[in-house]
Amino acid sequence: MSHNLRDVKIYFFMALDFEIIKKEALEAIEKAGDLAYLEETFKKYLGKKGKIAEAFESFGDLALEEKKELGIKINQIKKELENIYFQKERELKDILIKQKVGQGSADILLPGIKPEIGHLHPITKVKREAEEIFKSMGFEIAQGPEVETEWYNFDALNIPDWHPARDMWDTFWLRQSELKMKNEKIKTEGKLLLRTHTSPVQIRYMEKHQPPIKIIAPGRVFRYEATDASHEMQFYQIEGLMVAENISVANFKAIIQAFFQKFFDDKNIKIRLRPSYFPFTEPSFEIDVSKPDGTWMELAGAGMVHPSVLKAGKIDANKYTGFAFGMGLDRLAMIKYKINDIRLFYQNDLRFLNQF
Repeated sequence: MSHNLRDVKIYFFMALDFEIIKKEALEAIEKAGDLAYLEETFKKYLGKKGKIAEAFESFGDLALEEKKELGIKINQIKKELENIYFQKERELKDILIKQKVGQGSADILLPGIKPEIGHLHPITKVKREAEEIFKSMGFEIAQGPEVETEWYNFDALNIPDWHPARDMWDTFWLRQSELKMKNEKIKTEGKLLLRTHTSPVQIRYMEKHQPPIKIIAPGRVFRYEATDASHEMQFYQIEGLMVAENISVANFKAIIQAFFQKFFDDKNIKIRLRPSYFPFTEPSFEIDVSKPDGTWMELAGAGMVHPSVLKAGKIDANKYTGFAFGMGLDRLAMIKYKINDIRLFYQNDLRFLNQF
């Protein structure tokens, strides 16, 4: 406590006032014989304009140290009073129920009021639906950490630190000291970051499993970029990986077309592959999906897994081949539910969420 005599005197007088308020409130709560009186007691002492709130405002001129100590003491008193209040409230409610039952005013045989069931978030719904479709085709679900190392997020995916492709992923790098990670791990696996895609899950899975491999990796990812109607700093992806002997582009095309037909509930949907570039696949391509009006929309990226990536995952690249693909769950949700702004998913506006 500071040595300012004025502040010390004020502190002790105010602390005494709070003890008096506490004693009054305890007596009033104990005296309460019905819920209405109890509620009035709550408002008088613990409400927004109650005695404790008023007392809070009265020590604004105290020194910072006295404010802190007095604030801790007040919060302790407030918490203690709230616990006693809620206990008393439960007791009075139990008494009221017993009285009503004894007087025959409550029919205990009547069915209870069914609680309202909450809504699943639209991205959760899309994620679960996509998972079920891929599981029906024999894929397993694999998970990985959102805080990743440079090795798994970039190096193992054929994106070394000098590679220009790193510019494609605007990365949130983390301060190593704040995370208290072991120096050995940082030294061997690189700096820490928020994963920019769920592809690291594929490397982690390959390290522990030998082919045949057939997994999907749904999850949240992070990109350091400006937000607008079609971009967010955080969003959800679902990626897939299939590795075995004699896997080809034809296998991928059949699987991804079946997925989109089931997801959009339209057997007439077709897909086309356009040449593209991703460091971790060769060849690489973008996947376009046909629309009813005859036009096409881009929905995913994919390719045959690069031999360097298989080697990083401890897979024999001379014996096995595979394909990998990825798409945004947010984008799938926007198309499925005709939503034109990705930011709506993260604003927690019940007017929006209650529609799903």
